[in-house]
Amino acid sequence: MSLDPAAGAAPSDHSFDCPTCGSKLRFSPGAGKLVCDHCGFEEAVREHRGRVPELDLRAVERGGPPPSEMQDARFVQCPNCGARVELGTDEHARECPFCATPIVTDTGISRQIKPQAQLPFLISEAEARTAMNRWLGRMWFAPSDLVEYARAGRAMQGVYVPYWTYDAETETTYSGQRGTVHYESRPVSVTVKGRRQTQMQQVARVTWRPAEGRVARHFDDVLVLGSSSLPKKFTDALAPWDLSALSAYEPKFLAGFRAEGYTVPVEEGYREAREIMNGVIQADVRRDIGGDQQKIGRLSTEVGALTFKHVLLPVWLAAYRYRGKSFRFVVNGRTGTVQGERPYSTMKIALVVIIMLLLAATLAFVQVGGKF
Repeated sequence: MSLDPAAGAAPSDHSFDCPTCGSKLRFSPGAGKLVCDHCGFEEAVREHRGRVPELDLRAVERGGPPPSEMQDARFVQCPNCGARVELGTDEHARECPFCATPIVTDTGISRQIKPQAQLPFLISEAEARTAMNRWLGRMWFAPSDLVEYARAGRAMQGVYVPYWTYDAETETTYSGQRGTVHYESRPVSVTVKGRRQTQMQQVARVTWRPAEGRVARHFDDVLVLGSSSLPKKFTDALAPWDLSALSAYEPKFLAGFRAEGYTVPVEEGYREAREIMNGVIQADVRRDIGGDQQKIGRLSTEVGALTFKHVLLPVWLAAYRYRGKSFRFVVNGRTGTVQGERPYSTMKIALVVIIMLLLAATLAFVQVGGKF
């Protein structure tokens, strides 16, 4: 089942006007408030934590999501990294927050599954920049002018990145073998001081016996990235995410931030989630087989209840175009964990090689000179 762009309900919007002066409000990370930078107005935003309702994946595959779980949103598509960035009704994007490529293409209104939950930003842009600069400071081989350009104070973009989470009840039957290691003494021929001798040594042997059984596992919030605009190695490295703190979707948390539309369909995301689940199930089976070693012959998994939700997770982005290339740095908007491209300066590397060669030559000269 695929979702094509369609007309429908009014486009989603997370823009809020100040009731005092009419300026745009923004959500202040850490403070939990909407604030007006013009007149100082503040409004607390409440998180609704607890069990977030989920959608039945099989029902969605058969007939599509319920109309109440759909929304229309306006996106621009980056021609370089493929990111779909949501815009307000009167907003225009000039640059992709993911790769700093100029954007001119407006894809119009698209229909997508609504987010069911989000993790609000906890750290501010200033805190994210401090974390990024600290990370850059450890990159001695990075080009100095790129590091200075990145530290120059250019604004970082706060973006809510789309993810899918999957819950599943599974029951797996298996057959395999349980290996028990035991040791026995055996005469072994060895060489001692040039002579062949026979010594008794402990040798490990494994006795295999058939094993079969059944394991059950409840999977909760198996997390899968819903877009391909950022390298997966970056987003995986931003984990862990405190998914227990997810709260029901509240557009006010998005005020002043960007939101990326998902480009990975929910069915495709489930295939990745199933691979993650299979790895956990195999570990469960090995524990159930027991013994010192295990061999798994057959696995048969039945999946019962299967649900999902669309969630938004906060990421601070800095994308720079430097000498014709894009360099991206990402910061977990909750923990401050940093990941990014690691550019290398050929001049710095060459300098280190030259220094090492000079040191080696000096050491060799001293050693040779000492013999005379």
